Amino acid sequence: MTKKNVDDYLTEGIYGTRQTKKAERKKFLGTIRERVVIALTKGQVMSDKGLSELNEAMQANKGAKLLLNGHIGYKFLKEEKALANKYNIEYSVITNENADTNIGAVLTYDFAIDKENIFIEESQESEKDTDKKTTSKESFLAKVKKWFA
Repeated sequence: MTKKNVDDYLTEGIYGTRQTKKAERKKFLGTIRERVVIALTKGQVMSDKGLSELNEAMQANKGAKLLLNGHIGYKFLKEEKALANKYNIEYSVITNENADTNIGAVLTYDFAIDKENIFIEESQESEKDTDKKTTSKESFLAKVKKWFA
């Protein structure tokens, strides 16, 4: 490791300490992927679809910290905050104007855990709903075709 010179100290003073993996930190609300236990998208947070998985993850990882996206309205974050309070898990609302991310909430540690699957898969119910929508659209189109036939 090299010795720091005056320019390095000035750069750190002006811009802060250098961070690794800036793109990951922007995406995962200030942390990096290897530290994440579970991550919820904005849609999952706003619709409360991942609460049961988040509850299980908080129950199993009581030393973790919850990071919430500050660009989501506070009324949507109420359930996640209640879960964090239930398990005495520290939480922070992160608002980074320079980063646009689809992540709504992240349960994370201060050290690497390298969990492979951190995202919650969409439920089978949503797939059934989209199938119903496509069949109703097809049937509507079929009706319109019959009118002109």
